Amino acid sequence: MPTDSADSAAPAVTTPQRATLADITPPIALGPLDGRYRGAVAPLVDHLSEAALNRERLHVEVEWLIALTEGPVVPGAPALSDAEKAYLRAIVTDFDAAGIAELGEIERVTVHDVKAVEYYIKRRLEAAPSILGEGTVLPSAGELVHFACTSEDVNNLSYALMVQGAVRDVWLPAATALADQLADMAREHAAVPLLSRTHGQPATPSTLGKEIAVLAHRLRRQLRRIEGAEYLGKLNGATGTYGAHTVAVPGVDWPGVSKSFVESLGLTWNPLTTQVESHDWQAELYSDLARFNRVLHNLSTDVWTYISLGFFKQIPVPGATGSSTMPHKVNPIRFENAEANLEISCALLDTLASTLVTSRLQRDLTDSTTQRNIGPAFGHSLLAVDNVSRGLRALAVNADLLAADLDANWEVLGEPIQSAMRAASVAGVPGMENPYERLKDLTRGHRLTGEEMREFVQGLGLPDDVTRRLTDLTPGTYTGIAEQLVADYLD
Repeated sequence: MPTDSADSAAPAVTTPQRATLADITPPIALGPLDGRYRGAVAPLVDHLSEAALNRERLHVEVEWLIALTEGPVVPGAPALSDAEKAYLRAIVTDFDAAGIAELGEIERVTVHDVKAVEYYIKRRLEAAPSILGEGTVLPSAGELVHFACTSEDVNNLSYALMVQGAVRDVWLPAATALADQLADMAREHAAVPLLSRTHGQPATPSTLGKEIAVLAHRLRRQLRRIEGAEYLGKLNGATGTYGAHTVAVPGVDWPGVSKSFVESLGLTWNPLTTQVESHDWQAELYSDLARFNRVLHNLSTDVWTYISLGFFKQIPVPGATGSSTMPHKVNPIRFENAEANLEISCALLDTLASTLVTSRLQRDLTDSTTQRNIGPAFGHSLLAVDNVSRGLRALAVNADLLAADLDANWEVLGEPIQSAMRAASVAGVPGMENPYERLKDLTRGHRLTGEEMREFVQGLGLPDDVTRRLTDLTPGTYTGIAEQLVADYLD
């Protein structure tokens, strides 16, 4: 009989203490973009990382300092020599691991990231005599650092420069190369007949190249929108009124100074804002990026389906394993990986686009933490672009299976035959009544052979030239002007 005595209790199971992975140095990546997929997205680090943000903050602060001395806009501001300007700009170009660590130490004291950047620059101004000599005026320019600025003046310009660089230098070249790769595939296979499938059912044939061209054309249209994106910026103070500017130094055309400065950074000036630049340009850009992603997702699912039908063969990678238990498998993992990453990227881009356009009254901080996720949004898209490109390079067309698929579906010729009958009826040929219904009765739900289709055509009483044209037609030659469309309209 079981008892409740302590003697009958099961022995306690002790779990060995596991190492705390968070304490390992260097740190282990929390997310896949900084771990497993780092190689594919590493170029974005130079544009969209925390360190890149701080480097752009340094850039903006340094250029603003130089701009204030060149008027001079602020009375009494020292005139800077070329050597002093070069010294200041070197603060940005020399920002390295040691600089990142030093800035981090300053921020732990200030508990404010932009203020830490200001103090970082002031340290360099104070140290200038040891590099440039005792005659330098830089130590006297300390109060021009961050002059009349609110943090958002620096941050909005920094993010605009970061995103502009990430798009133009990293994402856009990769995405354009993929669209070009796809266009080359379209031209290569422009004449390869393909049985189309509408609603998953056999339909009017096309060519493999024409179907690929459709996707290349769609991607390139989105790329043109992204290439034309505007990157807006503002520098107008705590609530967009130039309040501090006009009180500290009245009589200056501060909007003109602001416009000139923002445009000197390669950005478009936004004349009317609250404390925050409105971020509408970001929402527009991210919506276009998300749309590109969704077209690429469509491509990935279509190619996956063509692979499952056997129309594309995958070239095995030597030594690679497709399945841990089924040795024969060569899985379409590149396209599946792309699908998932495109969905993650779109989710982030959609959130960025919807969140960033709203700021309560003159300022709230929802945009601050939201914008820190721009990097992952771009990273998952770039990873998908890389996967699709690699996946496409590992495909070979199974021309024999494509031909067999067409030859097994002669019923798709019901469309051109009934259309020819309609044309003949309009031309006055007798016996052409109810062409659609007659072809429907012949073909719907039935598999026909080529011989059966030719016999049907020959018995219709069509003019001889039309009969010859239709009896010569096969599913493999019924591709319209698909090949010509690729040649004429794929830009």
